[in-house]
Amino acid sequence: MLVDLHTHTRPLSHDSLLSPDELIEVAKAARLDAVCLTEHDFFWDHAEAAALSKRHGFLVIPGIEVNTEDGHILAFGLEHFVYGMHRLHELAVLAERTHAVMIAAHPYRRQLPFEIRHDGDWNEALERATKNRAYSHVAAIEAHNGRGSDRENAFSAELTARLGVPAVAASDAHERRDVGRCATQFERKITNLRDLITELRAGRFKPAVGEAPKETSSLKTDN
Repeated sequence: MLVDLHTHTRPLSHDSLLSPDELIEVAKAARLDAVCLTEHDFFWDHAEAAALSKRHGFLVIPGIEVNTEDGHILAFGLEHFVYGMHRLHELAVLAERTHAVMIAAHPYRRQLPFEIRHDGDWNEALERATKNRAYSHVAAIEAHNGRGSDRENAFSAELTARLGVPAVAASDAHERRDVGRCATQFERKITNLRDLITELRAGRFKPAVGEAPKETSSLKTDN
């Protein structure tokens, strides 16, 4: 099944143009099977997410995107913001304590130079990125971000391969045209947050990448 692990809606994410209802309507049209609500440093109330899911007859899973000192982290299984979560080590301890799971979002940010001016700059940036301590705590890395450029996603994909960490793809949707650009295909059916956490830990998934659809999805998975 196709799950978008990274989306944003207003007003909890101030930079999003999507309402939660609009996100789900467009996700349905793109033939996705579920979306995860991962607002910037804000949690969805689990009961409200469940009510939204029931209203639309569509699986909605609450998560969060945490802005840490070592990059942005998608977390699933946490329910409340705890002071200190912006420090990667403390977030990792909290996730372990609550049996949550983490994914590194758009790793090209802060790590890929704006310009590659000299031979070797690309490899040097990748080598520095492999030393980011965040990646020892995550179940997967977002190797393809729907709002990233080809260059940025190439960096993320190569970093993921070098680290030997499982790869996911996600839209990072902030507006209608983002939805359906990419998602993650899971081998087994997911019906709730706990299922998602189990499957992420098991590594039974792969990126599905395509172009933003008008009515239907054209996502393709990596073989």
